[in-house]
Amino acid sequence: MAQARRSAVELYERGSRALCCLDARLRTLTAEPEEGAATAEYAVVLVAATSFAAVLMAVLKSDGIKTLLTGLVKKALNVG
Repeated sequence: MAQARRSAVELYERGSRALCCLDARLRTLTAEPEEGAATAEYAVVLVAATSFAAVLMAVLKSDGIKTLLTGLVKKALNVG
């Protein structure tokens, strides 16, 4: 009988600790539910912006674009 009582008390204490941890976890999730999602979204946007910048730099460094931009600047300076 004493063994059963000790087992019941131990089971109650374990359940109480687990419930307390679950309550704390739920409170944390409801307080800031999308904190990790926002960080992931920023990372994706940062990678996309960096990729776009790399492609833009490659295009601007090409000979055809350099010639076009140089022609535009010369024409603008000659007009004034």
